[in-house]
Parts: sequence; structure tokens; C-alpha cells
Amino acid sequence: MITERNNYVDFHCHSAIKPYGKSFNYKKTGVNNSNRGRSSSIWRYDPPSLGDKLLNYVINLTKFSQANFTSLSKGGVSVVCESLYPIEKYFFENKIKSELIKDITANFATGLGRNRVDMVQAMTNYFEDLEREYDFYKQLNNVIVSLPEGRFKYRIVRSYAEIDAVMEAAKKETNKITTICVIMSIEGLHVLNDSIDQPPSETSFLKNLQAIKNWEAPPFFVTVAHHFWNHICGHAESFTKLVKSKVDQSEGLNLGFTAMGIKIVHALLSTENGKRILIDVKHMSVASRTEYYALLDQNADYKNIPIIASHAAANGMRSFEDTTQSGSKVANQLKAVDINIYNAELIRIAKSKGILGLQLDERRVASEATLKATRQSLSRSKIMHYRSELLWNQIQHIAEVLDHEQLFAWDCIAIGSDFDGIIDPLNSFWTAEELPFLADFLERHAYNYLKGAKFKVEANAIQADEVIARVMSKNGMAFLKTHFV
Repeated sequence: MITERNNYVDFHCHSAIKPYGKSFNYKKTGVNNSNRGRSSSIWRYDPPSLGDKLLNYVINLTKFSQANFTSLSKGGVSVVCESLYPIEKYFFENKIKSELIKDITANFATGLGRNRVDMVQAMTNYFEDLEREYDFYKQLNNVIVSLPEGRFKYRIVRSYAEIDAVMEAAKKETNKITTICVIMSIEGLHVLNDSIDQPPSETSFLKNLQAIKNWEAPPFFVTVAHHFWNHICGHAESFTKLVKSKVDQSEGLNLGFTAMGIKIVHALLSTENGKRILIDVKHMSVASRTEYYALLDQNADYKNIPIIASHAAANGMRSFEDTTQSGSKVANQLKAVDINIYNAELIRIAKSKGILGLQLDERRVASEATLKATRQSLSRSKIMHYRSELLWNQIQHIAEVLDHEQLFAWDCIAIGSDFDGIIDPLNSFWTAEELPFLADFLERHAYNYLKGAKFKVEANAIQADEVIARVMSKNGMAFLKTHFV
């Protein structure tokens, strides 16, 4: 059964990455099939089997679809920021020697299909691939899809006013059609590179950025960095365990912005060359984030720009300069890595009226020691209780850090699941379909916490259901109403 409309907001997922990849298995590539039975359909329902779950549990591989639009509908998601991501070819140029083994391993790990892996390995133009993926979404935009559960569609929206219009229309419709509002975003500005094997061309990068700004539905925000050096800014280390041992992301690691990168930032934030595109700090190195924050502080035109971390987690550490974990009772349970967000950044996000979308990846939200100490069970409800606490620790930490600074604690936290972004999801919260269960279990943790919580700011003493409604929906909607214009 489709859940009642919860109006959940997800600030980061990759619904197209698997079906777009599988479209390369067909004679005509890049086709988003309206038939849910086809592997190239963004509506294809592919819940994890018991074997899939065991595979994920044992070796952290997520082959099943997490954010297909059927699962989003079942999970009560009303607004989703879809991340366009032409996969970096260096992801597949790894230390495994045999080409066949490379392809099989990459296909197995990502669920993309071998033809797509071969295409990425041979790619010379990221920008063309970006436009093809954008077109993949456009093909079924506003197209009604009939499923056993009812009639559905998604609509690519360009402003909060369009979201509001969709929701108002839904209240009046007698012949109900469930509509998911889709906001476009981009992960990694390597997408501006149309000549991968050549030295970077500032003229070409800026030309392609202008083309993106001229899209019918330009992205609301972009992450500048991603996994590999893009000639724009340095990235933070993002790989762990097996992937880290096989894939080299050392080039550009921890560097700051290049001169070309600074020009690209100004072009993104400018309102004279089209609609402003906001910047998502996820994946930026500490040096890049430091430079970006300084740029905002030093430019009067940027004083009202919010800080976005679309799919992130707090690391519990005080600041770039002081890496002591503190600020809350649970700070030392968080993952202390610099790709995660420092306490000083949490304060900056809140003061800027920004948003932090919490990533639903066990490897990001909790330390190895915390994960190891998390209780096990054969009962699904108990697993959900124990695993949801890992995410609750993030919420509690952010709230306590902000309350200590005399700030309202609950208005900058949201969900940025990163579903289908090759994540290791919280066990038992495998896909978007489980989001209502996640909300329920988070509310239990919120209730238990708030019973004994002492706040410096009186307004932070709110009810548990209100906290979780804010995290799952209200904060996201409020942020979009203010900034998605």
C-alpha cells in the first residue's frame, strides 16, 4: 500500500543512476521507459531480497534500487532533489589488473550494468553525459504512470511556487494522481569538462556552466567537488575500506580552489547571467570550505547566501583548527573525518538559515567503535530501534551544539539520504519505502531525549513529534520557500 502523504523532503538522491545505466543494455540508449517492468525505468520497483540484505550487511554493497519513484511514492516523499552525476571514469580505473575483473567488480558494486561501465571507462566528455542524464529525467516529466497501487507522476519544478501549486492542486483533485516534485541538482563540477583527456579549458568550463544556467530547469544547487580532482577545487577523502584500497583519489586531495575555480564560484552565485545556483559544501576539502566561507564573508552581494550540506553528517569536532570531539553528550560517537561537518560549520549553517541534509549512510554517521558497539538482534523492530539511534545521535549533537550558542536548535536539520549513491544504508532502513518507519523510530528517540533535556534556549523545548516533523518535512519546505525562488 502507498503511505498517506507525509510530505517528506529528501535533499539528495540518485533515482536515475541505475536505470540510466541499465538503459545502455538496450539498442536505443538513454531511454527512460514508462514500463515499470523494464530495468531502464525510473519507476522500476526493486526492493532488496534477503540475499541483497545479507550482501549489504556482510560487505556493505548495495545492489538494489533505493530511490526509484515507486519506492519514493511508497515512502511518502513529496519533494526530492535529484542529483545528476556523470560517474567519474577514474572510479573504474583502479588497482585491479584484469579489465574483465574490473568491469565485473564495478558492475557488481554499483548495479549499473557492464555496458554502462564500459561507456564510462571510454568517456571523454562529462558534459554530454550530464545533458543525457538530465534528458533522462525530462522524458517522463509529467507523464502519468499507472501502477497496481494507483496513478503517479513526477514533475520537475523550478521554484517553490510550483511546488505549492502542485500541493494545492492535489487537495482539489477528485481523480487522485500522486505527484512527486523533482528539483534538479548536480553532484561534482567535473561535469563542466568536455575534454577529459586534455588540459582544462577555462573558456570551455565557463561556457558549459552558462549552458546549464540556461536550462529550462537549472539546478537549485551543485556540489563543486566530488571524488576526484576536477581542476576547480580540492576534495575531501571519501572512500573507505575496500574501495579506498583499490581506487586512488590522491590527486587534488585536500587542496583549495584554483583561480579558475574561484571564477566558477562567482559565475554560479551571480544573478546577472541567469538564476543563482547555490553551492553545496559536501565533498569539499577543509581548505576549499575555508576559502569558500571567506569568499562569502568578504563579498557583500553574498551576505544572504545559505550554507547547504545536502547529504552530510556532523563529525563532533570543534573546528578546522581544533579537532577535539565535543559540544554534546554524543560527540565522541560520531565519525571524526573531515568530509563530515565540524561544530563551527553547524553554527555557520544555522546562522545563514542554511540546511544540513543528514545522509543515511552508516559509514558516515557513526564511528567504527559506535557501529561495533551497536546492539544486534534478529527482531526487525529492535534492529530499527538500534540503527535509528545512530541517526538520532546526529540530530541530538546538532541540537546541543546550536543550543549552546543560544540558537534555535531544530530548524536547519533535514534528510539528504543519498539513496542510490552507493551508500551503506542504516540496516532495516534499506530504501525510501522505509522512511515512515525511520520517522517513527526517530520520534521514539526524540521523546526519550526530550523528557530529561535541559536547554539554554527555552524555545528549544518542543515536542518530539514536532522535532521529527521538522527533520523529515517542515525544515526542508521552509528552506525551499525562502531560497528556491
